Amino acid sequence: MPREITVDDVPTPGLVRPRRLRRTEAIRRMVRETRLSVDNLVYPLFITYGAGVREPIESMPGCYRLSVDRLGEEIEEIVGLRVPAVLLFGIPEQKDERGSGADDEHGVVQEGMRAIKTLAPELMVIGDVCLCEYTSHGHCGILDGEEVDNDLTLARLASTAVSQAAAGADIIAPSDMMDGRVLAIREALDANGFSNIAIMSYAAKYASGFYGPFREAADSAPAFGDRRGYQMDPPNQREALREMELDLIEGADILMVKPALSYLDVLALARQEFDVPLAAYNVSGEFSMVCAAAERGWIDGDRVAMEILTSIRRSGADIIITYHAKDAARRLRG
Repeated sequence: MPREITVDDVPTPGLVRPRRLRRTEAIRRMVRETRLSVDNLVYPLFITYGAGVREPIESMPGCYRLSVDRLGEEIEEIVGLRVPAVLLFGIPEQKDERGSGADDEHGVVQEGMRAIKTLAPELMVIGDVCLCEYTSHGHCGILDGEEVDNDLTLARLASTAVSQAAAGADIIAPSDMMDGRVLAIREALDANGFSNIAIMSYAAKYASGFYGPFREAADSAPAFGDRRGYQMDPPNQREALREMELDLIEGADILMVKPALSYLDVLALARQEFDVPLAAYNVSGEFSMVCAAAERGWIDGDRVAMEILTSIRRSGADIIITYHAKDAARRLRG
């Protein structure tokens, strides 16, 4: 029968006691390895058509579809919280097969950019470049039958990027996952006098099940099929690094991993591999799960949200796009 182990059998403590550095909040703060700051945060906004619109998004508590004339209150709050940037998505009044609203000079996103730059010139405006919100079929490009034609789509994406830059975008963020789109956008921006506009590429964007609430918010679900033919296959890790390397070669300034939580391993590998700024998108499904569980009293929503954002930062993200940004900014401000 094994002998019972007593305190006397344990080597005398004293050489190493990690708990000494966890004893109080003050000492924990002093030795903290990962620092999450409001400077790391980007808040997504959904710009819709019409006037006087502030429509709650049911599956994303605290988030709204806003018409351009209702942006003022939202922007004032964001600037007051010192969140440095917003990422804009558009919901046009009309959609068609080519996604014509995407590069419309007077499209909802373009008008939203102009309004924001008037309200708060110092606020960074990032333009999501994709066609899914603007096409009648909900896919991210021009169709050939039921397949997205990669090369025909590139010209539409480049035109959209230029129109957003002309409207005041500080950063262009292509999210379509077409091959060669970073190069097409970089060349178009440079040719039109926008060589100073940075590109934040959705370099490793996975065909994820976490996008459901966003598709409700942006009215962008595919009318048929899915996006697995162009977004990345979730089991793949090495492929993400290849996608990132290609986007850097084509001219990307910032690389993104999307979603964040299920792909922290990819983010951490990218941090080891690439010495460039990295972004991660804490997507709608990740946000909504926290909100739903907190509403039921199953978790402390604020605490869990901050833990999630810290984990994303710890894994290597310099920029975190998140619907938690405003609440996180309040907590970071104390």
